[in-house]
Amino acid sequence: MITTITHNHTSYTVDLSKPLDISILLRASKNNVNAWYIGAPNIEPVTDGKWIGKVSKGASTNFNNIYFNPHGHGTHTECVGHITPEFYSINDALTQFFFIAEVISVVPQKQGEDTIITKQHIASAITSASPEALVIRTLPNTKEKNNTQYSHTNWAYLTEEAAIYIRTLGIKHLLIDLPSVDKEKDEGKLVAHKAFWNYPQATRHQATITEMIYVKNTITDGMYLLNLQIASFENDASPSKPILYKTL
Repeated sequence: MITTITHNHTSYTVDLSKPLDISILLRASKNNVNAWYIGAPNIEPVTDGKWIGKVSKGASTNFNNIYFNPHGHGTHTECVGHITPEFYSINDALTQFFFIAEVISVVPQKQGEDTIITKQHIASAITSASPEALVIRTLPNTKEKNNTQYSHTNWAYLTEEAAIYIRTLGIKHLLIDLPSVDKEKDEGKLVAHKAFWNYPQATRHQATITEMIYVKNTITDGMYLLNLQIASFENDASPSKPILYKTL
């Protein structure tokens, strides 16, 4: 299905029959991607006495409980409520779901014991004047991102200057293939989160951050239509399924 989207007086044609999924599958496995020092997700049937909610065990339906953490177990989208004492829900923050997005690839640089993504990395890679969303793929880009155990790895992160730059470009939705835009152990400073949301000076309540995506190497840098879907959780974050459609 071919359709045309207009944004800021520019028209983009996309084929909706060719979705590109950049989410990571959530599995009840120790091989599931993991961060923040928590155990693996758990998916198991409800039990009530001798009754087990599983067709292969005699039930009429499969009836599972699912235990997971959206921040630590896979692709998730979060709002400013992730860092505020007040409650803000992602279900209220994200009320539109289609955006013009640019995919960029960056090679984070070493800085002492850290690995950082700088303003210069972003400025050198972006080609669009006004994307609504920015999708950052870090290089090297391997399939292992789908099951990496990130805890205690000191992953790459955005500098505060880079996050401010992304905000000043007017980008409302930031997507990245790391567990966090911030350093793993930063004493709770969360400078990139705060800079992107402009918290607490003039908080951007409708802006979102999506972490732990995986952008396959077959997806080239450039402009896309992004469909950013979340589950209807009343929470600061929700598991999400971002889908790209290449512009023609």
